[in-house]
Amino acid sequence: MMKKMILIAGPCVIESKDLVFKVAKQLQEFSNDDRFEFYFKSSFDKANRTSINSFRGPGLDEGLKILQSVKNEFGMKILTDIHESYQAKIVSEVVDVLQIPAFLCRQTDLLVEAAKTKAKINIKKGQFLNPSDIKYSVKKILQTRGIEEEGYDIAGKNGIFVAERGSSFGYGNLVVDMRSLVIMREFAPVIFDATHSVQMPGAVGGSSGGKSEFVEPLARAAAAVGVDGFFFETHINPCEALCDGPNMLNINRFKECIKTLIKIQNIIE
Repeated sequence: MMKKMILIAGPCVIESKDLVFKVAKQLQEFSNDDRFEFYFKSSFDKANRTSINSFRGPGLDEGLKILQSVKNEFGMKILTDIHESYQAKIVSEVVDVLQIPAFLCRQTDLLVEAAKTKAKINIKKGQFLNPSDIKYSVKKILQTRGIEEEGYDIAGKNGIFVAERGSSFGYGNLVVDMRSLVIMREFAPVIFDATHSVQMPGAVGGSSGGKSEFVEPLARAAAAVGVDGFFFETHINPCEALCDGPNMLNINRFKECIKTLIKIQNIIE
C-alpha cells in the first residue's frame, strides 16, 4: 500500500474569512482523500514582511477564530505559523500543526514552547542553514519531549516534520539543492515547500516576488528524489493575493500538479 502523502495547502495569509472558505471548499477533496494526510494552511500574521506597510493578516485572536471555523465547517486539520513563544500554547488549542518559520528555525525558546504542546511541528529550514544542521532543531523538540533517541522514524512518530524551501545567497533569489532533501531526511520526514522555493525575497518594490512557472518542475524533481510531503500556497486568484502572490499557484494549477506528483510517487515506491 502506498504511503500517504503529507499535503499542506492553503492561502499564504488569512485575507478574509470569505477567501479562506472559498479556498478550503476547493481543497476539501484532498482532506477527504485517503491518499493524503492533509492540512489546511493559512497564517494569522505574517511577521516577516519586507515592508512595514505590507498586509500581515487579521492577528492572533481573529485569525484563530477563522481557522477554527474552517475546522468546524470542513472537518480539516489545520497548520499555521507561530512567531513568538507565548503563541505556542494558545495556537495549539486550535490547530493540529505548529509551523516554525524559516527565519526562526534556530530559536530555542520558540522550539521548546512548541514542543511542550501536543501539536505536531513543522520546522522550515532557514535559507541560511546547512541542511545537516536542521538536526539540532529537531533534537531540541525531541529532548523537550523527553526523548533522547534521534532519526527519521523517531521524529516521525513524535509528529515532527522538516521543510526545505531553498537556500539564499544574498542575491534576491533562492536555490534548491535536491541533495538537501536526502540529507534532511536522515533526521525527520521531509516536506518540500514548492511555492516558497521560487520566491524572490524583496524583489518587487519592497515586497517579495517569485516565479511560479518553476513551482511544478521543482515539485516534480522533489517527488522523484523522494520526500514525505509537499507544502503549497494556493489562491483563487494569485494576482490579487495580499501576500506571496507571485510564487503561489491558483487552485486549478495546484490540482493538476498534485495529480502528477502522485504518479511520480507511485513509480518510485
